[in-house]
Amino acid sequence: MSMDEVAVGLVSAPGAATEIASVLADDLHSELSLHLPTVRWRVCTVVDALVQPPADDAALVAAARERLLVEDWDLVVCLTDLPLKAHRRPVVAHASPLHGVAVLSLPALGAIGLRRRTRDMVVGLVRSLLGDPEGQAFSGPVAGLGGRARELGRSQQPEGDGSVRFTARVLSGNLRLLVGMIRANQPWRLAIGLSRALTAALAGGVFALVTPDIWRLGDALGWVRLSMIGVGSVAAISIALIAGAGLWEHASQPVARKQVTLFNLATTATVVLGVCFLYAALLLLALMTAPVLVPAQLLRQSMGHVVGAGDYLRLVWLASSLATVGGALGAGLESDESVRAAAYTCRQERMRKE
Repeated sequence: MSMDEVAVGLVSAPGAATEIASVLADDLHSELSLHLPTVRWRVCTVVDALVQPPADDAALVAAARERLLVEDWDLVVCLTDLPLKAHRRPVVAHASPLHGVAVLSLPALGAIGLRRRTRDMVVGLVRSLLGDPEGQAFSGPVAGLGGRARELGRSQQPEGDGSVRFTARVLSGNLRLLVGMIRANQPWRLAIGLSRALTAALAGGVFALVTPDIWRLGDALGWVRLSMIGVGSVAAISIALIAGAGLWEHASQPVARKQVTLFNLATTATVVLGVCFLYAALLLLALMTAPVLVPAQLLRQSMGHVVGAGDYLRLVWLASSLATVGGALGAGLESDESVRAAAYTCRQERMRKE
């Protein structure tokens, strides 16, 4: 007697979601076959963002339902990198058994253990779509997935179609959501892409290191003022990047304002972290080259006292901060494409085109 076949569509947004889906398909097939062997499972992966941001989970469910009908699947699970909200709470997942559709927001899972959390949540969502929310048809680890979902938030039961929505706590959930969005933006790649800014910053750093006035100024300034100068330099180049490339987005509709606010927060944090990586690289290079470019004897003659490690550190700190400000000039020379990659929605549009 042949077993019935259940086709599960795994639709992933371009980018990080696609990378996870590529390794998740085999895991999902194995988990479902192990814990529900009475049917033959077929997992199909498709790359499709389904909707244009900003959008909510209801729009994703409707778009995924249309794809399910076109592909002739039995169930569909959508992995999205859009931040979803419901009454100020981040939506982790949304399962609609009536439509056979489930949506999982990857940023809401955070940045740690993303593959494991995604696998557990997807299997649990498939179970919910089959009308088995408590795991009667499953045994072993899968039966406890409801508890794992509740670690991220609490489930809500909307009226009407019997959908199940998992929402996280307001404070911790929104923080986890923002961290997940920043991780998806990969701020370290922004630092690598700022080639012209780095060139201008290096030139400014070398000039600052060999200038006697900078030596004496670094010796006179305290650690508090040096910290303020460092923070100001990072803020200066960050503002130059955001304003110069037009990364700040505006919502034309009141419904989309909350999601666009999250886009702007993620973009700003991505740019700041990228600049911080650039600042750290300059600081490290200055620490390595300062003893060579500025001999201790020459520095002692200029300062009028014995030179120690703290004096070199103050000099390097000030030179790196000034070099970072100089990097703001190079930031204005960067191509819009390399800088706009830090914008959350621009990154999604680029991924869709690719």
